[in-house]
Amino acid sequence: MRALVRPASRLRLPQGCTSVVGDALDASTFSMHVAGCDTFLQLVGTPHPSPSKAAEFERVDLVSARESCRAANAAHIAHFIYLSVAQSASVMRAYAQVRMRGEGLVREFVARGAGRSATFVRPWYVLGPGHRWPYALVPLYWIMERIPSTRERARQLGLVTIAQMVRTLVNCVESPPVGERIIAVPEILEA
Repeated sequence: MRALVRPASRLRLPQGCTSVVGDALDASTFSMHVAGCDTFLQLVGTPHPSPSKAAEFERVDLVSARESCRAANAAHIAHFIYLSVAQSASVMRAYAQVRMRGEGLVREFVARGAGRSATFVRPWYVLGPGHRWPYALVPLYWIMERIPSTRERARQLGLVTIAQMVRTLVNCVESPPVGERIIAVPEILEA
């Protein structure tokens, strides 16, 4: 397993993971390390997304998706896993739109090669270190899931944990689809 990292993050990888120092916004800095792999897992994005970061989503999230697709295409990757986001008409519209454009780039990558597949993982909000304030929303979600008119939306935009995300991503790597697969919040919660 290989992971693209910045120089300062090199020592933060788990044991057994080979670091690839490069720039996620420039495929030429890491594409040579993608050769020989069968799966590409794209997790790069703007930290702590908020409505005020729309320009950063374009500059980081979209560009890193494009460059990842370039590297995966050159290496003839068979399975591309893209961390996207659940769809919502909320204040995070710019973030969701950029992630959908990233999905479009991945679909173009799949269309360029025979036998390629893609998995789109679409959480809404991931709870974990530094991301604990949304725990205050858990009672609200509980109530919304019991009201028929808000039940489905609450389930689609539910909160997931880092442990659930890791299990989901591992499952995605271990069980590639034929064609395209979308993993939404309800499936992440079951992982």
